[in-house]
Amino acid sequence: MKKPTVDYRDFRLRRINEPRFSHLKLLVSWLGYFLMYVLTENLIPPEKCHIVHSPLDDLIPFREEFLIAYCFWYALIVLSLLYFLFYDVDSFKKLQVFIIITQVVAMAVYIIYPTRQDLRPETFERDNFLTHLMALIYTADTNTGVCPSLHVAYSLGIASVWVKYKGASWVWKTFIVVTAILICLSTMFVKQHSAVDVIAAVGLSLLAEVLVFYVIYPKKKAKEE
Repeated sequence: MKKPTVDYRDFRLRRINEPRFSHLKLLVSWLGYFLMYVLTENLIPPEKCHIVHSPLDDLIPFREEFLIAYCFWYALIVLSLLYFLFYDVDSFKKLQVFIIITQVVAMAVYIIYPTRQDLRPETFERDNFLTHLMALIYTADTNTGVCPSLHVAYSLGIASVWVKYKGASWVWKTFIVVTAILICLSTMFVKQHSAVDVIAAVGLSLLAEVLVFYVIYPKKKAKEE
């Protein structure tokens, strides 16, 4: 069994600034994100938001099967961060910084240029567990703050880090890439995002890719570490 690179049993909050534990401070960004998410969701009324739409959206049908991939996104984030947290701290830092960059930029856009989409079906053609779950998600998650899609941006970041990780097999990397693509597609098929949101998220991901892998953690620095 693979041995963790860091023994977190020795961790205490007072030791957070020690070199072997300092990367844990990156997780604080999630508190800021959740706070901003709640504020933007509740303080920006839908009527103040710009409607996002493209002709492609009208050609994409609602398919509840894609909800499986859409929801798997949450597990993918947690499992990826946990794995790298224990087995490759450098990859953990790269992925977390990638997420932070997309979080900050997306939240700034949501505030400066608030958006919404009106793509959700009023009724579902089929009555099953997935459509019931989709209705609950629609109720809990408003149709505002959609462009760019963080579902897409995070997925692309996760795929990028896994593909570059030398400790993963090609089978696993293929699985991650296919999963990321399905998650990106799912955002449109469950009518949570417009194709415009997806394209904007791809652009945001490219920005984060350059900053993380060529500015903050360039290859030369990675070799020195």
